[in-house]
Amino acid sequence: MCTIILNAQNKKIDSLTIELEKYKAEDSIRVNLLIELYYEIQDLEIEKARLLLNEAETISKKINYSTGKADVIYYKGHIDVKKSNYKESILKFKEAIKLYRSLNNSKGESYANNGIGMAYYYQSDFANAIVYYKKSAEIDESLNDLKGVAGSLNNMGNIYADQGNYVEAISNYTRSKELKLKVKDTMGVARAYTNIGSIFGEQGNYPRALENFNTAVDIYEKLGLSNHTAGLMLNIGMVYDNLGNVEKALIYVNKALEVSKKQNNQITIAICLSVKGSIYKTQLNYVNALEEFQKALQIRESINNKRGIGISLNDVADVQILVNQETKALKNFKKAEVVNQEIGSQIGLCRSYLGLARCFNSQKQYQKALNYVLKSQEIAIEMKLLELQKETAELLSIIYKNTGDYKKSLTNYQQYKILNDSIFNKENIEKITQIEYEYKYKQALDSASLRELKLTKTVLDTSQDLKKSQRNLFLGVVTFLIITLALGIIILLLKLRNEKSKTQNVIIEQKLLRSQMTPHFIFNSLSVLQGMILNKEQKKSVSYLSKFSKLLRTILENSRDRTVLLSQELIAVENYLALQNLENESYAYTISVEDSIDTSSFKIPPMLIQPFVENAIEHAFVNQRGNKTINIKLTYSNEKLICVIKDNGVGIDYLKEGKNQDKKSLSTTITAERLKILSKDFKRKGSVIIKDRKKYNELGTIVTLILPYIKLQSDESINYRR
Repeated sequence: MCTIILNAQNKKIDSLTIELEKYKAEDSIRVNLLIELYYEIQDLEIEKARLLLNEAETISKKINYSTGKADVIYYKGHIDVKKSNYKESILKFKEAIKLYRSLNNSKGESYANNGIGMAYYYQSDFANAIVYYKKSAEIDESLNDLKGVAGSLNNMGNIYADQGNYVEAISNYTRSKELKLKVKDTMGVARAYTNIGSIFGEQGNYPRALENFNTAVDIYEKLGLSNHTAGLMLNIGMVYDNLGNVEKALIYVNKALEVSKKQNNQITIAICLSVKGSIYKTQLNYVNALEEFQKALQIRESINNKRGIGISLNDVADVQILVNQETKALKNFKKAEVVNQEIGSQIGLCRSYLGLARCFNSQKQYQKALNYVLKSQEIAIEMKLLELQKETAELLSIIYKNTGDYKKSLTNYQQYKILNDSIFNKENIEKITQIEYEYKYKQALDSASLRELKLTKTVLDTSQDLKKSQRNLFLGVVTFLIITLALGIIILLLKLRNEKSKTQNVIIEQKLLRSQMTPHFIFNSLSVLQGMILNKEQKKSVSYLSKFSKLLRTILENSRDRTVLLSQELIAVENYLALQNLENESYAYTISVEDSIDTSSFKIPPMLIQPFVENAIEHAFVNQRGNKTINIKLTYSNEKLICVIKDNGVGIDYLKEGKNQDKKSLSTTITAERLKILSKDFKRKGSVIIKDRKKYNELGTIVTLILPYIKLQSDESINYRR
C-alpha cells in the first residue's frame, strides 16, 4: 500500500512536470499548472517550489490573472509562516482575502483566514488566532466543506491544549478526526492522532500517548510522507525521555532534527535542541544541558515564539538551580511566570511556580516556597499532570520536614511514592512494550502484503507466458510446486529452530534475573538498611537506599532489553559493588576501561559481568583479613571485547578443595550457558575462562570474559528532549 500511494504521488508530480514542459504559453492554464505542481512538491523540494511560485507570479501580473495573483500571495504567506516572518505573512494573507472577496472565491477566503490564525498562533496570540480560525470554520460550514471545518477544529484544539484546557482540546481533536474520516482525509486523521497523543503525553499517560503516535506514524509511512513526521518523531522521543529510556529517545529526536534542518523549520529545531538539553540533564551533564536550552531560547526569542520562550526560560532555570546559580534561576523563573501568564499557558505556569518554590526552599524562605508549590500542585491536579503532581508532592514533603510539620511531610512523601509507582509501574511498562510489538508486527504484516502483491503479479505474468506451450506450463507448475514445497519445509524448520532458540534464551535470562534478585540478597540489603536506621545513620541510610533502588531498577530495566550500552552495564556493576561495600568497606575495587573503548558505542547483552563480581564478593575472601581487592578491566583487541575480573582472595582451587567442591555458582553456570547461545545470535565468539592466580605466583582468581557485542556507528551514538 505504501509503495502504491507513493508511486501515485510521484506519478502526479511527473505528469504535471511533463505537462508544464509541453505547455509553453504564458496564460492562466500555465499559471494553474505551476501552482498545482508547487502544492505537490512544497514539502519535498523547497527551492524548486519557490521558483515555480515566482514564475506563476510573473505570468499572473503580466496577463492580469487575478485568481493567480491571489493564490500566489496566499502561498507566499505560508512560506513566510515557515520562515517565522509572521507580520509579513499576515499582511499577505489579508491582501489575498481582499482579492478572493473581489472574485467571490469563498474557499480562498477561508484558507487565508486560517493562515492568519496560524500566524497569530505561532506568536502565542491565542485570542486573535481563535477569532480567525472561527471565521474560517464559519465560511466552510456555509460551503458544506467538512474537511475545512475539521481543519479549523484541529487548530482550535491546539490552542486549548497550549492553554491547558485538555477537555476542550480532546473534544476538538476528536470531532476533527471524525469529520476527516468521513471525507477520507488520511493526513488529517494522522494529525488528529498525533495531537491526541500529545495530550496523553502531557498527562503522563504514556501507553495511550504511544498508541496514538504509532497509529499516526503508520498512516504517514503508508502515504510515503516521512518528511511530515518531524513533530511526531519528537513527541515519541519525549515520551521515551520521560520514561528514562534515553537510547530510544535519541533515535526518534535525531530523526526529527534531521527532517527539521532540511526544512529549515526554526520552531521544530528549537524543540529538538530543548529535548537534547533535557536528556543531558537526565544524564547529569548540566553544562551541555544548559548550552542546548540556551540555544533553543535564542531561536525562540528571535522568532518571538512566546510559548516556546516560556518553556525555555523554565528549562534554563531548572538547570541553573542544579548548578547552584540560584539568583539567575530565580530571575528566569519570574520571567517565565510573566510570559506564561500573558499567553495563558497553565502547564508553563505550573512549572514556573514549582521552580520558584524550589528557589525559595533553597534560600530557606519556607513560607514563600510553600505558597508557590501549592499553586503549582493545584494546577497539576486540575490538569491531571502526573509527573508534576509527583514533583510537587516530593517538594511539599521536604518543605514540611524543614518547617517541623512531620505529619504532613510523611503524608506528601507517601503521595509522591504512589504517583511515582503509578508512572513506572509494571502494568504501564507492559502496556508500552505491547504497543511497541503490535506496531512492529503491523509493519511486518504490511511488508508481507507488499511482497504478496509483487509475487501475485509475477505469477500472473508468468502464467500468461506459459500459455504459449502446454509443455512449458506443465513444467512450470511442477517446478513451482516443488520449490514451494521445499521453501515451506525450509521455512518451517527455520521457524522451529528459531522458536526453540528464543525459548531457551528466555528461560536462561529468566534464571539469570532470578539468580540476581535472590530473596537472600534483598533480605540482607534491607537488614543492613534497618540497622542503619536504628543506629540513626540518616545520611548513610539515605545513600544506601538510593543505591539499592537504582540497582534494582537498573537490573529490571536491563533485563527487558536484548542489548544495553556498555556504559549502562558498567554503571550497574559499579552500583552493585558500592552497595555491597557501603556497610563496612570490606574491600577495595576498581573499574578501568581502555582509552580506545567508547562505552557509548558498544552494546552487549545485559547482566554478563555482575555474576562473576558477585562470586568474588561472596567466595573469594573466605577467612581472609587485611587488604582485599577486586579489579575489573575492559580491553578491545583483534575485534574482541575482553573483560578481566581479578581478586586477591584464596583462589578458585582452594574453594574446589573445600566443602563446596560439588557445588557451583548458579549465576556463573547460567551465564556460561547463556554465552554459548549469544555467540550464535551475535555471530561473535563469547566465552569465559576461570583460573587460579597461583599459576602466576599471585593470590586470588582471574576470570576472563570475551563478550559478544554490537558496535554502533558514530551517528548512532549521538546524545539528545522537548
